[in-house]
Amino acid sequence: MTELKFEELLEAGCHFGHLKRKWNPKMAPYIFKEHNGIHVIDLQKTIAKAEEAATALKQIAKSGKKVLFVATKKQAKDIVADMVKTVDMPFVTERWPGGMLTNFSTIRKAVKKMNSLDQMMHDKDFNNISKRERLQVQRERAKLDKNLGSIADLTRLPSALFVIDINKEHIAVAEARRLNIPTFALVDTNCNPDLIDFPIPANDDASKSIAAILKYMVEAIQEGLNERMLDKENNVEEEPEMENVENNEETKSESREDARPRRPRRKTPTANNQ
Repeated sequence: MTELKFEELLEAGCHFGHLKRKWNPKMAPYIFKEHNGIHVIDLQKTIAKAEEAATALKQIAKSGKKVLFVATKKQAKDIVADMVKTVDMPFVTERWPGGMLTNFSTIRKAVKKMNSLDQMMHDKDFNNISKRERLQVQRERAKLDKNLGSIADLTRLPSALFVIDINKEHIAVAEARRLNIPTFALVDTNCNPDLIDFPIPANDDASKSIAAILKYMVEAIQEGLNERMLDKENNVEEEPEMENVENNEETKSESREDARPRRPRRKTPTANNQ
């Protein structure tokens, strides 16, 4: 995992906060100073919090669990979609469907419906129905894919939530808190960091700032996935060795039994002898 550099964050504009009159007082520990009525974020604390969050995400990925990324704002949706796809994690970049976590079974039903529509569209009898009905099916499929296509592989609740702009995604944060799902997020000077388990103080409005932090998180997840693959390969290599040891023990035990002298069988008295 590469080190997060101060100059890189400074160039990306991660230190720019909001106007002083829009700030949240709970962000005071992460603010370096005020300049021309705008709060400046302390990037040293950003680096420390980002490293802490990256370590936790790496362990989650290493254990084979999923992290759900949420970013529906215009500046972040394309960046999140492009980067998160590389590590095969689910993400939501369109409207957050209310109850996605607290009513997860209903969301899974919608995903299954999307899969059934796929089967219907690939069926040879699909072209035999009327044009109007085909258009209705295609439109419904496109709508479901837009909202739920990126979470089609999410068969169970995610183990963590990574959010860009917790004020905009307050419903997602509230659902995660209700279910005790760990939350990671970029928190700007107008946010409440107490709502997040792993807050990363940084500018959540600039696309360069979002990309810089997200790149670091994705690299940590990728490293966790790589370590998981190595562990699997090592376990596969160790299993045959254990089998050989067991086979050797069995052959040794058999050889001991063969080498052990056997007592002669006693002859039973016959009727003539009596």
